[in-house]
Amino acid sequence: MALGGNPVFANNKNFKDNPGQRANQGYPNGGIDTMAAQGQFSAQQLQDMYNKPAAGPAQMGRMTYDDVIMKTVLTIGMVLVGAALGWIVPVLMFPGMIVGLILGLVNSFKKQPSPALILCYALFEGMFLGGLSGLLEAQYPGIAVQALLGTLSVFAVTLVLFRNVKIRATPKMTRFFIIALAGYALFSLINLGLMIFGATSNPWGLRGMDIPGTNIPFGVVLGFLAIGLAAFSLIVDFTSIEKGVQNGLPQKYSWTAAFGLTVTLVWLYVEILRLLAILRGND
Repeated sequence: MALGGNPVFANNKNFKDNPGQRANQGYPNGGIDTMAAQGQFSAQQLQDMYNKPAAGPAQMGRMTYDDVIMKTVLTIGMVLVGAALGWIVPVLMFPGMIVGLILGLVNSFKKQPSPALILCYALFEGMFLGGLSGLLEAQYPGIAVQALLGTLSVFAVTLVLFRNVKIRATPKMTRFFIIALAGYALFSLINLGLMIFGATSNPWGLRGMDIPGTNIPFGVVLGFLAIGLAAFSLIVDFTSIEKGVQNGLPQKYSWTAAFGLTVTLVWLYVEILRLLAILRGND
């Protein structure tokens, strides 16, 4: 099953179903048995080894959930550092947006994770978020805190559903998700083009226009749709990480998992922030 959605996981075969992968990782005691066959251990040494408790994933250099949590905390921490800089110096929003986008693409398509590049992505993406949040905060006081609380709430609810209700990203659900995501991405590009070329005077483009016959901005409906897509993307991320741990991936891939989660959380925060701005601007 090749999970779609977040390109960080979709482009990395290590986070997909692969029952035979663990056998090829070169971890368990196959190495000991080979060395024993070559006479490199005495009988007593072999007996002592087999009497020891079985090594856990961490001791065998495999990725664990704790690894992913710690790396995600570090990455999100770097986002917060960048956000503080962008909040204080709003002009950093523009280099943060451009460099963050470039580093995001580079990290998404790298076969081997690079902790330095991932942390750099987090720093610059944080600058973009901080600058954007500061500008909107000046217009709508309290909106940044509201967006942050909304992001944390969606993340918490999604994680609870994943762990306790056992919701997983099935192939059928993922196909629908990819179609919806592609449609949303196409609309976003068209809307951005209209805004850049001055085809609409509304600061939110088509999003700020009312649905015909109502006083509801089109962006409100789209905003809730986007938040739903981002929430399902979290389910896809959690499912991919679960597969990675089950496949016994090397510990270094916990950086890839942390990066993927960070990308989705950044997207979720931006969508909630934009939805709140449209709602408050329509009051």
